[in-house]
Amino acid sequence: MDLLTRQPLLAASALLVPLLVLASPGWLSLDGVGPCWAVLWLLPWALSDGPFSGACAGLALGLLLDAVYPGGVTQAPALLLLGWWWGRMGRRAPPIQRSFSLGLLALLGTALLGLTLMLQWGVHDWVSTREAIRLAGPELGRRLEGQGVNPALLALPGWRWDDLAGPGLRVLLSQTLITALLAPMLCSLQLLLWRQLGSGWRR
Repeated sequence: MDLLTRQPLLAASALLVPLLVLASPGWLSLDGVGPCWAVLWLLPWALSDGPFSGACAGLALGLLLDAVYPGGVTQAPALLLLGWWWGRMGRRAPPIQRSFSLGLLALLGTALLGLTLMLQWGVHDWVSTREAIRLAGPELGRRLEGQGVNPALLALPGWRWDDLAGPGLRVLLSQTLITALLAPMLCSLQLLLWRQLGSGWRR
């Protein structure tokens, strides 16, 4: 862990992410969907603190958000991967100084996070459909599928492929766009602050 992780107040700033997710300010939403606050916090952290710290922060933030939203899906693997990738970019690539680059990285990160959640929900739907067919018996399951009825409707409630293709895609696009629009302002301020504080600690 590098310089930022030695300062508990900066590490504790990650606790603002679940608070912002729960508060979800309406004036910062697009089509009723708020930005991905985890990406907006993790991107400057990982860029300024490195791949190991970014991966650890992504994992911790993912587990924290999973505790806020319990369910069959998790954000931890995608945030861990994003933290590592952005931290590696911060160490090996030239320093990111343009706002457009931060917006593009936030757009890619939000899209990746949303797609991994959609994939998990799709797998969960497939497994629940198989379980419903198994519990209903092979004859009833074949009869329902032959009539065009999805046996998953009889199973546990959750996301279905139709939900993911329509409203799920709309939510993904809205969240990706609003996060990419806010990233140049919010991430550049955080990145500037954390880089200045990091260089001050080295003295």
